[in-house]
Amino acid sequence: MVVATNLGFPYVGAKRELKKLVESYWSGKIAEADLHKGVQDIQASHWKLQKDAGIEHIPSGEYTLYDRVLDTAQQFGAIPQRYQHIKNPLDQYFAMGRGLQKPATETTPKVDVPAMEMKKWFDTNYHFIVPEFEVDQAFSLQQPRAVEQFKAAKALGIHTRPVLVGPVSFLYLGKPAKTGESFDTLSLLPKVLPLYVELLKQLAEAGADWVQIDEPIMIFDLDANVKLALEKAYKTLKEQSTLKLLVAAYFGRVENNVYAVKDFVDAIHLDFVRAPEELDTILPLIKADQVLSLGLVDGRNIWINNLDKSIGLAEKAVAALGKDRVFIAPSCSLAHSPFSTSFETKIKEINPELFSWLAFSVEKCAEIVVIAKALNEGRDAVKDALAANAAAVESRRTSPQTVNPAVRDRVAKIPTEAWKRASPFPVRRDAQVKKLKLPLFPTTTIGSFPQTKEIRINRQKHNKGELSDADYDAFIKAEMKKVVDFQEKVGLDVLVHGEPERNDMVEHFGHLLHGYDFTQNGWVVSYGSRCVKPPVIFGDVARRGPMTVEEIKYAQSLTSKPMKGMLTGPVTMMKWSFVRDDIPQKEICSQIGLALRDEVVDLEAAGIPCIQVDEPAIREGLPIRRADWDAYLDWSVACFRLATSGIRDDTQIHTHMCYSDFNDIFDAIRDLDADVITIENSKSDEKLLKIFETKQYTNEIGPGLYDIHSPRVPSVEEMKTRFADMLKYIPEHLLWANPDCGLKSRQWPETEAALINLVEVAKYFRAQKAQA
Repeated sequence: MVVATNLGFPYVGAKRELKKLVESYWSGKIAEADLHKGVQDIQASHWKLQKDAGIEHIPSGEYTLYDRVLDTAQQFGAIPQRYQHIKNPLDQYFAMGRGLQKPATETTPKVDVPAMEMKKWFDTNYHFIVPEFEVDQAFSLQQPRAVEQFKAAKALGIHTRPVLVGPVSFLYLGKPAKTGESFDTLSLLPKVLPLYVELLKQLAEAGADWVQIDEPIMIFDLDANVKLALEKAYKTLKEQSTLKLLVAAYFGRVENNVYAVKDFVDAIHLDFVRAPEELDTILPLIKADQVLSLGLVDGRNIWINNLDKSIGLAEKAVAALGKDRVFIAPSCSLAHSPFSTSFETKIKEINPELFSWLAFSVEKCAEIVVIAKALNEGRDAVKDALAANAAAVESRRTSPQTVNPAVRDRVAKIPTEAWKRASPFPVRRDAQVKKLKLPLFPTTTIGSFPQTKEIRINRQKHNKGELSDADYDAFIKAEMKKVVDFQEKVGLDVLVHGEPERNDMVEHFGHLLHGYDFTQNGWVVSYGSRCVKPPVIFGDVARRGPMTVEEIKYAQSLTSKPMKGMLTGPVTMMKWSFVRDDIPQKEICSQIGLALRDEVVDLEAAGIPCIQVDEPAIREGLPIRRADWDAYLDWSVACFRLATSGIRDDTQIHTHMCYSDFNDIFDAIRDLDADVITIENSKSDEKLLKIFETKQYTNEIGPGLYDIHSPRVPSVEEMKTRFADMLKYIPEHLLWANPDCGLKSRQWPETEAALINLVEVAKYFRAQKAQA
């Protein structure tokens, strides 16, 4: 019979219970035992929920307190030297993920370690912790989470399918531990494979029969040595394990990479949401004793599945392989999807049509079960579910909510000159230097300042109608004044208003645009305990009216220093939303670009001299396969320029990017033609800076001086060293000093201390240059 399966579940919990537990532990409000008990309760509820829904292969081992790749690194003893003195495994784990800074006490020494590097997980908005490896790395199996979680589920009477990060993806996604060192991390495969064999043995002894091994790198353009590593890994695991091995790849097409593993596994999972065309090429490769796991339900978006279409695709597989050799699954782990639409009472009440188009993780499990049942028992066995689904699919296709003819007409008639600035950068820079009169090494921040408890409480009161518009406006203005006064006191050069009125850099603008709607509990994890609640783009996008002008005008009135207007760019507005999938993304992005263009023009007219249009998602959106890059980069860069090109030469356009492999898109970054770009650099090595020198980047740039995702405060000396490294690669007249991202998630004391140090560094290097 066809088996209904799942690859992973939203570990943060129905209402972010894990976030609250972990942050309570960090703040000392609960003990380690309380954290573990809370986690066990969440896991148990998730396993039971999936079992009750009819999922037969329920995942375990994928549950994490911070990040699955970090779990794997600690589990196999790949712990960088700087963390090895932290003896408590849990504190060591969190220090690796987020850094740790503790003063010395009578009984314990001082601890001050930064976090490990963080990168985007393929083309999602999730961030993973990058493993670090020594040339002579020693591995050891410790605290195998997959075994612990399998046993915990088994004790509850629930038989699960353990999930592991595959050995080749684990090594491939890592990097050399020593800055400047270069070696092939896959050379460590012979050392780590025996530990995977041991781990599989322990799972078998615990009673597991299947194991899911995730090898998402199989969707990359892989060199021959990586394919050889995959072949060696799975030949070894197949020969030395009694478990049935399911290798899972997702987020794109595998193409000929599948040949590396196809002869050494019992099942292959592929993403047929992203690459349905691969089914015809894969089916002939599946051997008589193998299973094909069909990723048919979108694990990354929130729209209902077209059940008729999915069943049709699955029927083709069943016709070729038989029912016993087909699994039905989501395209990827449901950890990238919110928990359940059962919490979305507002949308259900206000816009029931839109609600009927939504499916979160719980509902996606139900869709998987319906598809499997239709294959096992025939479509008549699920005819009511199919009829309801077909009605919702047709409603979405024909609804007037999704189409705005005026918007589509405007996009179709964008003039050629609207896609680029009027003058080249050198001309613009001369005009901006005269107007802004900034010192050497100008200092600024990325935009947001700490979102305090008081800000959150007042926002909630205003949303509930407990605080009047006038009183809330007065509160927000007072918060802005506090931020402006602080920046002036510290000595920053280009100021921001702090964004106290914004709950999220995408959601805030979504409320001010047609075509967006919002969930109450549509949370997904971005990194660690940091969750985001992406808005939903369901229709054509247009600006309702000025979005930020009044706030930025007020902030500018508080200071004689330049104030930056702060906007989220069109690619990020799209990528960090649950984006509609019924029209091309290029068209959606152009609609948003035009809406932002109107705002940029209005900000300039209001006297704002600097406007920052953030695009942290532009690298994230890069297609996995290089063959698809050029088309994406052409329209994504064009949409940024569309948003920013309607202004005078002397108005300075900033943009910001973070936690990405910029080398891959450097030419596109240059083509953005922003006057100033700020980038994440504090967790990266000098390889990132070298490319700006190698490619002779000529616009202004601010590589991040310190990591805002960690609570630790870097010293002046630490920042001086980092800034001196920047000067090796970036001409002094182009270099800015700034943090590497916004400060929203930080607390005020650490923010103040870090920015005071940052300004001190800029002053030091200005003095050095003045004396030279």
